[in-house]
Amino acid sequence: MNAVVHFVNSAIPGRFHKKLNIAVPKPEKRKAGRPSDAVKREAIIAAASDRFMHDGFAATSIEQVAADAGVSKVTIYNHFGDKRGLFTAAVERECEKMRGYFTIEEIPSGTIEERLTTFGEAIFAFLSRPEMMQFERRIAAETERDPAVGQAFLEAGPWRMKAGFSAWLAHACARGELSIADPDLAAEQFVSMAKGMGDLERRFGAKPSEIENNERIAGAVRVFLAAYRAD
Repeated sequence: MNAVVHFVNSAIPGRFHKKLNIAVPKPEKRKAGRPSDAVKREAIIAAASDRFMHDGFAATSIEQVAADAGVSKVTIYNHFGDKRGLFTAAVERECEKMRGYFTIEEIPSGTIEERLTTFGEAIFAFLSRPEMMQFERRIAAETERDPAVGQAFLEAGPWRMKAGFSAWLAHACARGELSIADPDLAAEQFVSMAKGMGDLERRFGAKPSEIENNERIAGAVRVFLAAYRAD
């Protein structure tokens, strides 16, 4: 990491200010007790995420989120435009917890097998969270009444995460580790294999054991590399 050097000029004694005609501006004082826009925005997204996760899209109101975040409704509208914009930001926040695994800058170390295993475990852990499963069920139910809700969820979450994983696979190809003609399709294949029937079982109340989960992920890595490992 390059070091950044900051040069700070020495303060000029006050008795020379008039002689040199130097205007010394007073530092701008921030009003105490007023959070920055970034802090407000994060508080709003955190409150909205909790509300959408537990109450769903239709049952969540801007008034509730504003009260939870300690801001006004006007502040929310200024930051996000409308309820759907707020929903998109909340979904992105949840998916951001996992998306870091798929950025080239944060590739885990280890062999290609170890890295794919890490991804598979992250996918499984993320999708298995009770709040995420509840959230998906609510979104699915609300999509029947308002298809735009489902579209917003797909665009902000699953499709963006797929794009990130696809980009990582393409990078692995460029490094000579994999040979994939269609990274988008390969990304779908790996995620589907890693989840297996366990994803469906959890949705209907079954609880796959940790051994079963690990076997699914290990099997997904073996089959995936059998198909796509570079010669």
